[in-house]
Amino acid sequence: MNIFKRMRVPVSDEEIVNLYWERDERAIEETDIKYHKYLFAIAYNILYSDEDSEECLNDTYIGAWNSMPPQRPLNLKAFLTTIVRRVAINRYNESKKQRNIPSNLTAALDEFDYMLGDNSIEYEIDEKRLGEVISAYLKTLSKRHRYVFMSRYYMAEPIEKIASDLSVSKSTVNKDIAIIKEGLKNALEKEGYKV
Repeated sequence: MNIFKRMRVPVSDEEIVNLYWERDERAIEETDIKYHKYLFAIAYNILYSDEDSEECLNDTYIGAWNSMPPQRPLNLKAFLTTIVRRVAINRYNESKKQRNIPSNLTAALDEFDYMLGDNSIEYEIDEKRLGEVISAYLKTLSKRHRYVFMSRYYMAEPIEKIASDLSVSKSTVNKDIAIIKEGLKNALEKEGYKV
């Protein structure tokens, strides 16, 4: 008996996208082989439920199947990340209507509440322009600060995991977040956003 199992090497993103375009059902299998753990972690950070996270993955694969064609993503990982986040956030919002559930998404977004203030509902925000301002700000950050921002506010990672990934203390990550938030606040105010 061979104790060494042959490891299956995932196919390239380009090959996976081609499978979607060819309407080959192996596209979903290959996507799952390559991105299951990554996408599951994103969904779990939002939902804190294995079952709901697995359902989000299924919905993500269906969303990718229904989107390709006509879309042909340049970055499959980013494309799938966007889908799984949207699916998980929608599921989270539905669950929140029914019951209170803990979530890193809530904690992460609550950290930005002070920036929006009590008047945020009264003002209509131009989302495209706001996105451009935030993107421009992110480009000014160091690689580590961009990683912290994206991990915390895009992937809803807990501070403990970010600290572990970067091999730094939680207090260092908290300091980084404070610096990032202050910088973003200044960038938004400079562009005329009331913070």
